[in-house]
Order: sequence, then C-alpha cells, then structure tokens
Amino acid sequence: MQNHKIIVIGAGPAGLISAQILAEKGFKVQVFEQNKASARKFLVAGNGGFNLTHSEEIQTFLEKYESIEIQNIVRNFDNKRVVEWLSKLGITTYVGSSGKIFPTKNFKPIQVLKAWLDYLEKLGVEIYYNHTFLNFDESYVYLKNNTTDLKLNYSKLILAMGGGSWKKTGSDAKWVEYFKSKNIKITPLESANSGYNTQKFLHQLQGQYLKNIKVSFENIEKIGEIVFTKYGIEGSPIYFMNRFTRKQNFPLIINLDLKPNLSEAEILQQLKGSEKISPILKKKIKLSTTALNLLKTLDKESYLDIENLAKTIKKFPIEILSFRPIDEVISTSGGVAFSELTENLELKKFPNIYCAGEMIDWEAPTGGYLLQACFSTGFWVGNSIGKN
Repeated sequence: MQNHKIIVIGAGPAGLISAQILAEKGFKVQVFEQNKASARKFLVAGNGGFNLTHSEEIQTFLEKYESIEIQNIVRNFDNKRVVEWLSKLGITTYVGSSGKIFPTKNFKPIQVLKAWLDYLEKLGVEIYYNHTFLNFDESYVYLKNNTTDLKLNYSKLILAMGGGSWKKTGSDAKWVEYFKSKNIKITPLESANSGYNTQKFLHQLQGQYLKNIKVSFENIEKIGEIVFTKYGIEGSPIYFMNRFTRKQNFPLIINLDLKPNLSEAEILQQLKGSEKISPILKKKIKLSTTALNLLKTLDKESYLDIENLAKTIKKFPIEILSFRPIDEVISTSGGVAFSELTENLELKKFPNIYCAGEMIDWEAPTGGYLLQACFSTGFWVGNSIGKN
C-alpha cells in the first residue's frame, strides 16, 4: 500500500466520486473509510425519500447555495450531469411532482450504492474499511486499523470526511481539531436543515401536519409542508429558513400563513355575518384539521375577534427557541473556510491535500441540493487533480 499515491479519506458521495473520476483517468486510487461500509449517511438519507438532485433550471438551482464558490462548483457538474452520470451507472431516474429527481422505483438506495461500488471495483478502486483518520502532514496520512497504526505516503490526498451531524453514520467531525491545530481556519459547525424547538403549548400537536402553507421570516418566504413534533416543528420550509434565522439571536418569531391562496380581506369577508366561527373556518375557508387545532391554541378573546383571527390565519406567530442538537440534524453549516482553499479546493497551507463534500464551509437546503454539492465538489477535486 505504501506505493499507492492517490489516497481518499472518506467513502461518502464526495470521496467516491472523486475516486471514480481519477480512476477513469487511469490513476490508481485507494479509499479509506472508518465505518464497516461505504456511504452510511447516503443510505440513511435515502430512508426519508431518496432524492438525488433537483430538476430546477440551473440559475434557480444555484440560488439555493449561499456562497459564490459552491455555486461555481455546482454549475460545473450540475443536476443534468448528475442524471447523465447515474445513467452511466445503469441507474434510471424520474422527476417527482415537486421537481426532485429520484431513482426509478426498481432502484432502492442500497441498489444505487451497489451499482456505484461495482463500477468502482471494475475501475480498480480499492476501498479499505475500519480505518480511522488520525492526522496528516506534508507527506503522510496517519490512520488506525483496529490496533494497527498506519503511516501512508501520498502524492495527492483527498479529505472527504463529512460534517458534524448524524455521528452514527460516521460524520463525527473529529477532523476539526486536527485542522485547527495546523492553523487552518474552520467556520464553526452549526445545526443546518434543523428543526426548531418551540414553546410547549405547540407540543400537543405532535404528529400533525400542515400542508401547502407559507412560512416567513422577515422578508424571506417558503411554501411547503411542516410537521409538529414533541419538541417543535420540522419540514423543508423550516430547514430552508435555517440559514436566515441562524444570523439572529434566539428567541425569534417566524410566521405561518395558513391559507396562502386567500387574502386577509377574503378571509374576513367569509367570517363576517356568522355567529359560529368554526364551521366557517372548516367548510368555507377550508382550513385543515391541524390548522384548526393550531388556531384553537389562541385564547378565547383572540379566537372570537374575527378581524384578529383573519390576521392570525395569514400570519400565525411561532416563537422559536433554538435549533435541535447538532447530532440530530440532517446537515451542518460551517467547515473549512474557502479562504483556506485554492480554486481547485487544495489546502493553501498543505499543497497536494484537497477537501471535498460537507466538510467545506457551504450549506444547502434539503431536496437534492446537499447531495448535488457533494457530488459536484468530489467531481471538481477529481478533475482538478486529473488535469495536473
């Protein structure tokens, strides 16, 4: 193993695709993974709906990413190229009703991964499991396999070790301290695509959904579906708001428009002229049972004041107390600062070492955007090394 020069640490989507690109160019690549199997987080994410990317037109797609650096990288290997790449692996896809791109019904997450790993094996990519990353320097990467310490020489080293969420999948972010000890700037890891903790009176709605509502914070709006939990609220519009609310101090207020297709004036008009409010809300305004249950958390005076009620239906305030703990969330924000990386995602302080995937300081909402950026950064790194 000492003679192999290109080493990848991390057998997640970013690490695997970088290995694939390099192997296709004729390089011999070794991948080292601390788990017993590849892409644990990839498979866990697939349990909740296996959307691999999104079908949006590219400019709209890129707006989901906050930094220009990640936008440029995603543009280079975009959603259309991901579909083409999957087809090359024998994975057919379809566009769902929300625009998300899924593998066709006959492909489960484990089958997608198997097709990918089979292709990598044919290319000669070697994957070694149960190897824990310990450290690196200008010439060597240090690993531990059970009780055996390894010191491997490399010509190029790709680090794709993930963020800090879902530790059970291997994303434990232990690499952060090693990077800090080498004076590499790390933007602190924080919960992203996280649910919110709310006041206890909402916890009684646990398990109930609100569909086709509009969530707003200041001038930011997002339509979608949310679910009430034992601690607060979850859902794609909530995750979308994370990057905006993170910049503020908790507690703060977000608002729910329970009937986006009706104006406040139209709602008020329906409520006028009737002594019984609940039947109007249910039969004429056609609020869902969950929306009605939410409104019933109001005090009696607020509920019976139809002008106030109309305003509240359009702007129900939810006090947000905090994010969920980082280990429970889908992804993390923060990571290796782009200022520490060259255009090729090579560490400026350690030439020949590259970073890929979620360990870099970018974030994206759910809906295929997270996986897309992992694919794109891995492709970018593999292609950059392959050109040298």
